[in-house]
Amino acid sequence: MQNNYPNEGMSVIVKTITRFTVWLIFLYGLYIVIHGHLSPGGGFAGGVIIALSYVHLTLAYGKNFVMDRVNRSAMHSLEALGALIFVLIGILGIYLAGNFLANFLGIGKLYYLQSAGYIPILNIVICIKVGMGLYLVFFYLASFKAS
Repeated sequence: MQNNYPNEGMSVIVKTITRFTVWLIFLYGLYIVIHGHLSPGGGFAGGVIIALSYVHLTLAYGKNFVMDRVNRSAMHSLEALGALIFVLIGILGIYLAGNFLANFLGIGKLYYLQSAGYIPILNIVICIKVGMGLYLVFFYLASFKAS
């Protein structure tokens, strides 16, 4: 990652450590989302962890570094898409099983990733909604200039 704003953000040591740790934090968030129906965690907790990986990047490199690389309209679209897919899965539950968010995929073998029907899909959708929502709040607060 080339930083065009060398005087922004934190020290060189923090920026160097961030290059290594931000991906580990992001992967841990994905692990929490994917295994959320088998262990504590899920879409909300994983979404918060993934958003914090982006917050970590913003704090280390500065807001202008992130503003140059992040498409705000794509972040808004992802957040809205997460909410839309959640509602569509709920409506699909009404259509296929008779209730809103009814499990229409069935139950697989216990203690396996496929054991929860559509719950892992909902965890992924909630992760997208929560992660983008929290990061957008932080992003706009970091972009705000007091006059």
